[in-house]
Amino acid sequence: MNLRRNLKTVVVSLLAFVTLSACGTGTNSEPAAQPKSVQIKNNYQSEQLNLNVKSTIAIDSKTGQLLYGKNINQVLPIASMTKLITVYLTLEAIKAHKISWETKVAPTAQIVEVASNKEYSNVPIKAGHVYTIKQLYEATLIESANGAAMLLAQAVSGSQVAFVKQMRQQLKKWGIIDAEIYTACGLPNKSVGADAYPGASRRAENKMSAKDMAIVGQHLISDFPGVIKTTKIAHLDFTDQGSNTRMTNFNWMLKGLPEYKKNIKIDGLKTGTTDAAGACLIATAKHKGARIITVVMGASHLNSTDPARFEQTSKLFNYLFANYEPLLLKRNEVIIGASKIKVHNGKAKEINIGLKNDSVIWRPTKDRLNIELVSAKVEAPISKNQIAGYYDFKVGSKKLISLEQPLGIKLPAKAFQATAKVNFLVRFWRWLFGE
Repeated sequence: MNLRRNLKTVVVSLLAFVTLSACGTGTNSEPAAQPKSVQIKNNYQSEQLNLNVKSTIAIDSKTGQLLYGKNINQVLPIASMTKLITVYLTLEAIKAHKISWETKVAPTAQIVEVASNKEYSNVPIKAGHVYTIKQLYEATLIESANGAAMLLAQAVSGSQVAFVKQMRQQLKKWGIIDAEIYTACGLPNKSVGADAYPGASRRAENKMSAKDMAIVGQHLISDFPGVIKTTKIAHLDFTDQGSNTRMTNFNWMLKGLPEYKKNIKIDGLKTGTTDAAGACLIATAKHKGARIITVVMGASHLNSTDPARFEQTSKLFNYLFANYEPLLLKRNEVIIGASKIKVHNGKAKEINIGLKNDSVIWRPTKDRLNIELVSAKVEAPISKNQIAGYYDFKVGSKKLISLEQPLGIKLPAKAFQATAKVNFLVRFWRWLFGE
């Protein structure tokens, strides 16, 4: 009886093992997907620095790691920071060969009217004249010329309304769903006359959150890094049939302009100002091999000489440089203490792993950064270079977070070697004797 009972136990156990083997063991290296409904927190380290703005954010330009945030989800007017979306779509059209830098376009009567309004930022755009895409692109980024931005929109989409629809579609592709976009240049709807977006209030104004504005900057720099060559220009002439207009960048933090700081070295991106928006600035600078993007919205704007947005941005960069340092992680780099991972049902019981991609992690200078594997085991078979696990980054018990990974940054680890899955008998033997 004892023999039969023991045999029955073994058979039952064997069937259970086969079932478990067929269903998997739960050691898959893929981390649980972070739900789309999880929204990045509205404030991050905001108690560490008091900035006199309505909203602000600082992120790594590549990973979107959140370094600082105050009211980052609050939707506010963005004014001429809008023009970065216009520039992105222009560069996309050039890349797709729909237009070229030398494409010449003539303005409509409405664009000429906007460009002639001295209350707005502009360069002279005249009826009967033609302008190249390159001219308009430079005027849009340097002088923040509203007429130039509208003429780019016309060149890309044929009309202002069609271009605004394209802007909205592009933002949705980036996961930005709560933006309000009515004009290609950032002026309020009422200020573009016959080109006002139909069905919208005359008072309607482009709005986005600081978080989403930072995402726009991320995509622009990532997809078209050459844009920095233009955004860093302090002065340039706009030439039209032998007549020169001196353009001066409204981003006073650039080298050669009054708010430039040697320790920060801002090289972009765009200012924005309206009565509703106050003074805004999306800025970027490199630091020790990495790049930061910041956005400040709703800073003081007492008059045209008020430097508040630049002062607040300087405070933010100084805080970041004092409290963070970029850790430049290289592809194939081995993380000490997390260089191997166990393999369940593999011929090799563990394999060597390392970083799959180049990346950047900003580590706090005053606290220790801990890097750990999310899972200690992966399921065989494993092929060389496949993702075999994920690294987790913590300071104490707090996870570092990013815009895309609000529950914690996870970087993929790849297998340096392959290992096959052992056969059923070996799996059974290991299960039976715990080897």
